[in-house]
Amino acid sequence: MTTTTAARYVGQSVKRIEDPRLVTGHGRYVDDIVLPGMLHAAFGRSDLARATITRLDTSAAEALEGVHAVFVGANLNPHNDSLRSSMHPPESPAPPANMLAGDDVRFVGDPYVMVVADNRYIAEDALDLVEVEFEPLTPVVDYETAAGAGDHVHPELGSNLAHDMAVPNPATEEAFASAAHVVTETWHQHRQTNVPMETRGMVASWQPHAGVMEVWASTQSPHEIQHTGARVLGIGEHKMVVHFGDVGGGFGQKMFLGREDMAVLVAAKLLGRPVKWIEDRRENLLASNHARIEQMTVKMAVGEDGAFLAADLDQLEDDGAYPLGGPATPGAMTVMQFPGPYRMGPVGWRARTVYTNTCGRGAYRGPWQMESVAREQMIDRVAREIGMDPLELRRRNVLTPADLPYQVPTGLVYETTISPDQTLEQAAEMIGYDRFRAEQAQARAEGRYLGLGIALYIEPTSMGMGPLGTESAMLRVEVDGHVNLFMGTGSHGQSLETTMAQLVADELGVRPEDVTLHQGHGSGYGFGTGGSRSAVIAGSAARAAASAVRERVVAIAAHLMEASAEDMEVADGVVSVRGTPAASMTLAQVAATAYQNSDALPPGMEAGLEHTARYKAPPTTHSNACHMCTCEVDPGTGQVTLLRYVVSEDCGVLINPMVVDGQIAGGVAQGIGGVLYEHAVYDESGNPLASTFLDYLVPTAAEVPELECGHVVVPSDTPGGHKGTGEGGAIGAPPAVFNAVADALSPFGVYPNRQPLDPDTVLNLIASSTNP
Repeated sequence: MTTTTAARYVGQSVKRIEDPRLVTGHGRYVDDIVLPGMLHAAFGRSDLARATITRLDTSAAEALEGVHAVFVGANLNPHNDSLRSSMHPPESPAPPANMLAGDDVRFVGDPYVMVVADNRYIAEDALDLVEVEFEPLTPVVDYETAAGAGDHVHPELGSNLAHDMAVPNPATEEAFASAAHVVTETWHQHRQTNVPMETRGMVASWQPHAGVMEVWASTQSPHEIQHTGARVLGIGEHKMVVHFGDVGGGFGQKMFLGREDMAVLVAAKLLGRPVKWIEDRRENLLASNHARIEQMTVKMAVGEDGAFLAADLDQLEDDGAYPLGGPATPGAMTVMQFPGPYRMGPVGWRARTVYTNTCGRGAYRGPWQMESVAREQMIDRVAREIGMDPLELRRRNVLTPADLPYQVPTGLVYETTISPDQTLEQAAEMIGYDRFRAEQAQARAEGRYLGLGIALYIEPTSMGMGPLGTESAMLRVEVDGHVNLFMGTGSHGQSLETTMAQLVADELGVRPEDVTLHQGHGSGYGFGTGGSRSAVIAGSAARAAASAVRERVVAIAAHLMEASAEDMEVADGVVSVRGTPAASMTLAQVAATAYQNSDALPPGMEAGLEHTARYKAPPTTHSNACHMCTCEVDPGTGQVTLLRYVVSEDCGVLINPMVVDGQIAGGVAQGIGGVLYEHAVYDESGNPLASTFLDYLVPTAAEVPELECGHVVVPSDTPGGHKGTGEGGAIGAPPAVFNAVADALSPFGVYPNRQPLDPDTVLNLIASSTNP
């Protein structure tokens, strides 16, 4: 039996392999790519939310020195094939698949012209020379009324309703009729956007002699660019070469190709020259993708003892004009996840999505998180209505090991490896729950308003469905003993260069610094990095590939040293006979034999030291966590100050605790920003009012308290016992912060039901108080 030093690296806060390159400014991003003869693209965008283009004259722009091409819908759109992502079937209804607007524009920021010039400065100057006239039309801006509006965002579709699915449950009516308490509330989230540090960007270089398109992109999914880009260009996927470097954040925004990306690909092919496009920040805020524009009406039946007897849900989401990646919606997933970590009676639901004349919806870190937002805010509301402490109400309903496995009323099944009751108790202990309640009472007596918020949730990760459900890893030990790992992941801040190296190091018996992760061109097919899938799916593939190579290493070494394979051990790149350290050989020596002296290999063994493995994930691997935070509200200014923030997380066996805590912290910061600061506002005419960071506020280190992390470790049933955790911080933070503010405001007799809770909103709530 072959062994390695058990968990020598997995579970340790190994220094990030990426850091020396990134913190010294030696990362390689798309804008760092410079090719001979490279041209630059810029887009002209609509200033109206809905209008017909009555005149479009590009002749002056075309005549400007340094301009190589001016593309409009009429001369660019006919060159594309379907713009659908690989996840969406071509037969499903969708908005027009155009790279540039044709006869009309459908949101502010809709690109209707693209200039390609010697540099970006000339391209921007040329855009100013384009003469365009619009006939304004009445836009559809309010998503709450869009479904019944007479004006249609996409006349071709005949309706603004993009998605409508209902699963009523007659059993809920009996529960509502007999329940001690029935509470109904509509919870609203507001428009936000992903705001990666690096905006979207692409360099595309067409090689006509070979019929090859070579691409450098800021992406979460290199193979999605290969798959979709090849279809758009009408070339074979083997002729679509995608290079993957460093990515300055994505959070879902860079999973799919945008219309501009596709336009750059087609322009590069038509011009036969490399073309670069880098999105500026205004474009990113106006036209990349928006998210979180949704509401859910929740009706809950609650027993005298606080038991959750039934729920009816009605969820409505804004899809914008051109949803990024396609018209698919997380709405059904959102309502099906609503029961979360609690025992709950029958649930009936409806989920709808509508088109509006606004920037398209796209995935944003935990795109289904409205289920936790609505549920956890509703539980605090129920607790106040029935006069029960919100922690006690959760304790009475939370799932315990005795309930597992548990079939959720909506049909989902939770495995036996979740631990919501444990994370709830650990977080309560960390925050000092009873002590804080005493401090809160004393503060209120002194005229200070403190609040505490709780959010308990179960996070679906590593979903084993469709293209997201599988991943490959090809591992090769080179002649010098170094290990190269090729994967279809798309790391953009998840530290995969480090964590995958840790997994391989433990499995193969080398050091993490001896392993190099390669992504993009030449790696095995995978859907990239998203959906909290890397630790379980990619990690399991890497582990399997390393295990298979290790077996070959041991077999070769045992044969060469005339020892039994069961007596061999591998550590730090050295294979030795257990108990006889002098009898050993390095991994480099084994590799040299495997590649260069195949006659010395064991009989029947093929030359080489490499293996490709693919892992298929189970339907879902669930993580769970509890967030608790405290705050103080200044009734004179409406300012909310967060005092403490604690998280108890169960993501199974931690590969690298430092990385896990960093992932949680980043998500929490985004959640805090979403509730208290960030808001992509539109006026009633569809004009965006937040086009710079002066208007769209993101939190800084001064607004985010120090994160205190605790961990419950219940291994999953997947290889290594890992669970995903990439999106959890952003799922739990919004309801935790919201509930803390609502708790602080409770003496005023008010209860907010919508975000953001900015100072004006807080002051207006206080002004409406019935308890002076």
